[in-house]
Order: sequence, then structure tokens, then C-alpha cells
Amino acid sequence: MSSALTDLFPHPIVQAPMAGGVSVPQLAAAVSEAGGLGFLAAGYKTADGMYQEIKQLRGLTGRPFGVNLFMPQPEHAESGAVDLYAHQLAGEAAWYETELGDPDSGRDDGYDAKLAVLLDDPVPVVSFHFGVPPREVFDKLHRVGTFTLVTATTAEEARAVERAGADAVIAQGVEAGGHQGTHRDLPENDGAGVGLLSLLAQVREAVRIPVVAAGGVMRGSQIAAVLAAGASAAQLGTAFVAAHESGAHPLHKRALTDPLFPRTELTRAFTGRPARALVNRFLREHGRYAPAAYPEVNHLTAPLRKAAAKAEDAQGMAMWAGQGHRMARELPAGRLVEVLAAELAEARTALSAGGGPR
Repeated sequence: MSSALTDLFPHPIVQAPMAGGVSVPQLAAAVSEAGGLGFLAAGYKTADGMYQEIKQLRGLTGRPFGVNLFMPQPEHAESGAVDLYAHQLAGEAAWYETELGDPDSGRDDGYDAKLAVLLDDPVPVVSFHFGVPPREVFDKLHRVGTFTLVTATTAEEARAVERAGADAVIAQGVEAGGHQGTHRDLPENDGAGVGLLSLLAQVREAVRIPVVAAGGVMRGSQIAAVLAAGASAAQLGTAFVAAHESGAHPLHKRALTDPLFPRTELTRAFTGRPARALVNRFLREHGRYAPAAYPEVNHLTAPLRKAAAKAEDAQGMAMWAGQGHRMARELPAGRLVEVLAAELAEARTALSAGGGPR
């Protein structure tokens, strides 16, 4: 297995790129400085907004980092279903004294412009979510020295990633917080996600490229487990949401360990694509009615989510979280990397001595 990925950072710890304002430059820089791989999320930003964050991050660290892009989505949503959902959300708009967003605000997330920036001014690592770019994209990124990864949620998707020419695959288990990185959003597959360890075993048998394990990982002992199962590194998202440098709303950070939010669910309520969030009022009331319509629903609900955050109403916010959210620790991101690395070393020592991780 190639060491090109893990040669970039001392600890096998990748900070997941979390769109929506969580993965700010300060967070990515702190993770990279501590020996992990920090990531910026370009999703929902303009190409210039992404470039400015990269510029800011470079001023904070000279260590390798990554940038994540959302793949453009095909047009398959039924306008009638979106209109019906908008009608259902009218009461939310009235409650928060705002207007619903325009569901036809664009579906490519500025992908081409962002890719052009990353080819003109290369970064060490680029990852892709919601699909696989064509081979020529990977060829271009490789020519400018960029390491590439793509999220996969099945062994079949992992094979597609390898065939396209990516350097590594991120195996995302169903435990993961935020959006599932499925390549095709098929409603009939809702609830059919695979747990990380089962997925990791399947992906390792399906491809020869390195695998990064993602989904519910919150402790160094879990990192040891996925490394023992064949992963080259672990990607953690929810673990970094509560970090001091995270751009998450303070209510979101506190909710991770608040007894009022004891569980998570995969839902289309906020964006029209399956994403794991803490169960709150909005999810309970609207989740079952939300259509498979991304990014239309995401555009539609954006003003509602923004208004709920401004009103400090956690019951109306999209608080993405993985299944391990109750294990979140409010620490500086660099310190969290150090703690995870120490826990990983302890687990490896225990395993090599014939015991088990504590």
C-alpha cells in the first residue's frame, strides 16, 4: 500500500471537511500543526471564498492540508415534490419571520471555478464528495502534485474511485455525521447504509489503493481498530465539531453532549440528501416528508436554518453529528490531536502485549 498519504502527516488522523462554516482555517491549521491533516470545506462557498480561506490557512501553517469539493448533482428532483415541501415549511418561515429560499439557486456549487483555482494554485490534498470526477481531473491534479481522495459508501463505489484514478478512497460508514457521500442518491437505498468496520473490510478486499476510515470515530482506540482492519488513517468529523477553533455554532457544540439530544438520525429534512444530525423538533416534524431533492431542499431551508441559529433556537438548526457524538470533548484542536495520538499509542501497546485497549 502506498505511503504517499501518510507521509504527509505524522499521525493517522484526518480532520473531516465539514461544510457550513465548521471547518474554518483556524481549525484546519491547528490540526495540521499538531501532526494531523487539517481540511477546508469548499462546499457552499464561492471559488473566491475558497481561495481566501486557503490563503488564510497558508498564513497559519506551512504543513500539508486538504480542500474538499462537492461534485455537481444531476437533475432528477420532481418540482412538484419540492413545491409540496415548501408548502409544508410555510409555517416555519412564518415562525422565524423569514422567507424560504429559492430551490433553483444552482446545483453545481461552483465546481468548475473551484477546480480551476486548485489547478492554478495547487494545494497538497483535494477530496471529492457526492461522486467521482472523470479520470482527466485526477490526471490534472496529479500533474500539479496534489494527492486525491474520494468518499465511497460501498465497495462498488470504492471500485469506481480506483478506476477513475484517485490516490485513495475514504470509506464512510453509516455512523458518520453530516452528509453520506453516496455517488447516486437513490431513495430506495435510504436506511441501507453499512457500518464502518463491515464497509472497511469490504473496501479493503475490493481495491488496492489506500483507505481512510470515516464514521463514528471519536477515540484513539477506535483509530487503532480501523488501522488494524486495514485503514491507512481515520477521518474524524464530529470529534472536531466541539473543538475550540471549530466554526460550529455554540449551541451545536453544546448539543453534542446535551441530554436533550441523545441520538442522531439520517434525514433529508434539511437538505434533501441523507445526512446524520441530532434529532430535534425540525427533524421530527419534517424528516418523513422531505423529498429526495438535493440541492433544492438545501436552498429552500437555508434561510430557516440561518434564522434559527440567529434566534439561538437549537430545535430549528441542522446540527450534524455522528453516532459517537456523546463522546465529544471540548478541547483545542491541537490538544485533541495529541490526546488521540496518545490514546492510539496506548491501544497499540496494549494490543501488541496481548491485551485489549482500555
